[in-house]
Amino acid sequence: MKGSELKRLLMKAGCYKSYEGTNHEMWFSPKTGKYFPVARHDAKEIANGTCSRILRDAGLK
Repeated sequence: MKGSELKRLLMKAGCYKSYEGTNHEMWFSPKTGKYFPVARHDAKEIANGTCSRILRDAGLK
């Protein structure tokens, strides 16, 4: 999954970007109450394990 697709999915689920770092953005999920990093490389593919972890932290998996 590309970074842009993942971010679109997160926004649809109610998650939002809390703040930006140099290489990562910190997102917050109101569903789980967790902050989690998402890479800022929108055009690149995100590794399957990383994507699964982000979705789990967001409460989508």
